[in-house]
Amino acid sequence: MSTRSAFDAAMEFLPRPLDAVRSIKLKLGILLVSSGAVGFAYFWSQIGWLPVGTTTGALFAALATSQVLAHGMTKPLREMTAAARAMRRGDYSRRVRATARDEVGELAGAFNQMAADLAAADRQRRELIANVSHELRTPITALQNVLENVVDGVAPPDATTMRTALAQTERLGRLVTELLDLSRIDAGAHRLELAEFPLAPLLEEVVAEAAVAARGVRFTVDVRPAAVAAVADRARLHQVLVNLVDNAARHGPAGGEVRVSARRAGPDVVLEVADDGPGIAPEDRERVFERFTRGERAAGGGTGLGLNIARWIVDLHGGTIAVVDAPGCLIRATLPAVPRT
Repeated sequence: MSTRSAFDAAMEFLPRPLDAVRSIKLKLGILLVSSGAVGFAYFWSQIGWLPVGTTTGALFAALATSQVLAHGMTKPLREMTAAARAMRRGDYSRRVRATARDEVGELAGAFNQMAADLAAADRQRRELIANVSHELRTPITALQNVLENVVDGVAPPDATTMRTALAQTERLGRLVTELLDLSRIDAGAHRLELAEFPLAPLLEEVVAEAAVAARGVRFTVDVRPAAVAAVADRARLHQVLVNLVDNAARHGPAGGEVRVSARRAGPDVVLEVADDGPGIAPEDRERVFERFTRGERAAGGGTGLGLNIARWIVDLHGGTIAVVDAPGCLIRATLPAVPRT
């Protein structure tokens, strides 16, 4: 333990006689006058006399000087108090002038950073509520319309009508699953169930699921070598591929092709999903992995959470995922041979 830390620990046990005083300026004045009085008392004990007028004047001068200087010293504290009260009302825009280089200045700087973080968190919370409300409203409204048409006899309860209702229900289910994953991301609570498994059956399974929903889209699977395997959480990797393939199928052109591939690159495994769509602008390629960000390809629907969750899962494996330069849109995920746990 350093000397300063030991001193601070020792000071914790000393009494605090000025805690009842409500003004720090008054505390500084009492401190200065008390220190001066002790000093004058010592001189009086040694010399035997002190001029009363001079002593009293010196004490009052010291008190006045302390009040003037304390006003500037304590102003950041008053500003922090006012800003904290504004935060309680939901106003996170107020900041404190942090020009001092002492502990009060450090506190003011930390307070400003905290205020900025709270403002960002509040903005994200509002955006989350607005986006989730919008995403929930769309499939619920569509499902309600389908059911109302069936009940009113406008539409027959045939396979086509039920398939439409099922599609909206599945969309709701995906959104709920993504929101649950979002809560796990924020909580940082998830462990990978690692195992070695071949990639070809996984890719075929993902494509078969996507082909049912994305009618009119052609899918191709390319695995090289055919026996390439990965050490990963199969369920989570399945979720990554489903999100990427679904994203590609929705944003690609009608009758287009979605290409899913896996290959060995040294000790790593590289997974790629490509489509023939308009692609993603270079300035948006990093932003599309943020929550509720869909860029210019948003016309195909989606929650804007899929790519964010895909990055989270790839990061859990210690890998990387990014949009790379290629015709159309190509998203590449690279997984290490031995994921971190």
